[in-house]
Amino acid sequence: NRSSGVEEILKSLTGCEAALVANNNAAAVLLALAAHAKGREVVVSRGQLVEIGGSFRLPDVMASAGVRLREVGTTNRTRLSDYEQAIGEETAALMRIHPSNFRVVGFTETVEIGELAGLAHDHGLIVIDDVGSGALIDLTVHGLHGETMARDSIGAGADLTLFSADKLLGGPQAGVLIGTKRAVGACAKHPLMRALRVDKMTMAALEATLRLYLEPARLGERLPLIKMIAQDSREVRRRAQRLRRVLKKNHPELQIAVVEDVAYVGGGSLPEESLPSWTVVIADLPGEIEPIKERLRLGEPSVFARVRHDRLELDMRTVRDRDVVPLAGAIGRCL
Repeated sequence: NRSSGVEEILKSLTGCEAALVANNNAAAVLLALAAHAKGREVVVSRGQLVEIGGSFRLPDVMASAGVRLREVGTTNRTRLSDYEQAIGEETAALMRIHPSNFRVVGFTETVEIGELAGLAHDHGLIVIDDVGSGALIDLTVHGLHGETMARDSIGAGADLTLFSADKLLGGPQAGVLIGTKRAVGACAKHPLMRALRVDKMTMAALEATLRLYLEPARLGERLPLIKMIAQDSREVRRRAQRLRRVLKKNHPELQIAVVEDVAYVGGGSLPEESLPSWTVVIADLPGEIEPIKERLRLGEPSVFARVRHDRLELDMRTVRDRDVVPLAGAIGRCL
């Protein structure tokens, strides 16, 4: 079985009984719903009916799986009693969807997954928890909050927990389903699984990434995403100062400054959560700034910069030390 290696590691990392991999998290949602609720109702809070990248909306994914959506609560407040009142003979599952790329703040109320699981199990239903970004470690130590760890979802009683393998996990694009043997097994046997499975190279890349998590003490050294998140902002500042020196040496006419700023993880995860960072800002560029930005993006190496207030900004948190000189060369060629 091509997924056996990944499954064993996920069991160890999350405490799940079984695991399965689809080609992205939307596919994982589609598969879970088709396997467990086709022709029946799934209860979801109105505040969680999200639209993900590419204008794909959860209600449309649910309809494609042959599931009838039952909305409960309001945009900002949903209580356990709302779910309980919606349960009927046609109900197959209760579902929670984590708002990975937005936040509702202020006068809000949501139901914890443990409470939802208790209610579902009392009524002979399953609970599906889409935790979105795939956090396998506690990111609060790096100042990032608001992400449910996959292990916590399983520990709270979710029958199926779904998440992306890229985003906060830091691996290739894929969708992961973990949970009970019965719940995951039904997904594995469903005809859609053949169409939604990942190729062998993706599975190998995912297994290699997950193996890094088995040595948490070295994760910050070996996994690029975690290394970029965890690095001290003083390192970022030193790198920014080095790039400025190289650029000024080669292009003394440029107005270049090192500016304190913030960076965002992005990629559909951790909205409004920022990390301290430093940017190299180039002002008074020769020519129109948008064509310069495009040449940087299409050049070799490819450089993704920000434009703000008619200035070019380069966030140095995601630049490696060995990339500073090539980056300076790429900027020089575009100017």
